[in-house]
Amino acid sequence: MSHQHGNKQIISWALYDWANSAYAVTVMTGFFPLFFKQYWADTLSPEQSTYQLGLANSIASLSIVILAPLLGSIADQAGSKKRFLLLFTFLGVAMCAGLFLVKQGDWELAIIIYMLASIGFMGGVSFSDSLLVHVAPKKKLDRVSALGYGLGYIGGGLLFALCVWMLRSPSAFGLSEAADAIRLSFVLVAAWWLVFAIPVFIWVAEPPTAGNAKGIRESTFAGIRQLRDTFQEIRQLKIVFTFLLAYWLYIDGVDTIVRMAVDYGLSLNLDSGDLILAILITQFIGFPSAILFGHLGERLGPKTGILIALAVYIFVVLWAYQMESSWEFYVLATLIGLVQGGVQSLSRSLYARIIPAHRSAEFFGFYNMLGKFAAVLGPIIVGWVALISGSHRVAMLSIIVLFVLGAILLLRVDINKGMQIARSLDET
Repeated sequence: MSHQHGNKQIISWALYDWANSAYAVTVMTGFFPLFFKQYWADTLSPEQSTYQLGLANSIASLSIVILAPLLGSIADQAGSKKRFLLLFTFLGVAMCAGLFLVKQGDWELAIIIYMLASIGFMGGVSFSDSLLVHVAPKKKLDRVSALGYGLGYIGGGLLFALCVWMLRSPSAFGLSEAADAIRLSFVLVAAWWLVFAIPVFIWVAEPPTAGNAKGIRESTFAGIRQLRDTFQEIRQLKIVFTFLLAYWLYIDGVDTIVRMAVDYGLSLNLDSGDLILAILITQFIGFPSAILFGHLGERLGPKTGILIALAVYIFVVLWAYQMESSWEFYVLATLIGLVQGGVQSLSRSLYARIIPAHRSAEFFGFYNMLGKFAAVLGPIIVGWVALISGSHRVAMLSIIVLFVLGAILLLRVDINKGMQIARSLDET
């Protein structure tokens, strides 16, 4: 691979993070929880809407838990990672645009479309992640992974800033009210996602399979057999298994905070405008911070970088438990922005080091399966605890145990030994 062509592949791959992060921040983190609670589900109590939102996130995540490993295994066999990436991208784009059509009070339809859009988003992430090992050499995994998250923060943040401007000044855009601005934002996110996803399909080469690419029927049966074998293999690959357990725990806390932060702030009667601006701050702080964590991973190792980020998250949860005012939410958003991209990018690059490259789609299927299975439990637990206890503060505090247990397991991961085992598997 030439240096110039390699850089073109790296930039094209990273631009997919730029593309789909618009959905993650504008829809999943920002406007959907806000609009769902105040517009689509305005007839439900705050506790009921929190429960329904948590349930929707959990069902969407559970779908990826079931699909990602099997489809990843099939993609490895058929040489079709980019095809599956295209499929999930179009699903997410179409459903995101479809939110524009949902009328006020029709919360059931809003939930269904949101779940399908989220499945498209998470499925796309899984297959995009699997291409990392093919566009970046081992020594640059931390930096390239961080570049993707960094571009994701700045790209998602730029579009979110435009959407926040529309929300605050709808008349400047020829809109009659703020609700129209939010509905139009869903269409803009879909267009942004579609346009900036194009480079990955043009410039990132599909790596050849070990043998000839198989047809769909043959690939499906071969993928099922490979999936069965890998279940057994991962149990024996103790380093990979331990890391996946650690990741499952701590990313549960990260994803739950991302998806439920606005809902939590609204439940504390904080101003919705302050909550949206705080998320915007998180995006722009996240860009340089993700890049910085990439360099930190190269200098101190990805495990050390992740542990630093988890310590900050523990502090954030403790502070959030007693939070009373909007300025505190701004501070917490700043702290999260400093570490969120780091914990995500270094987790991805650490995992890419310890898995066999020729089976990356399948192994990243497991990676995203556990990440999304964590997102099945986290939001629904927060919703249940809030519903049963009547206290959103207690529900938020329960997240802290996930960070602590995840950090303890991560300390047991021997990266160098894991890299040696991965190389031996690639050579066999």
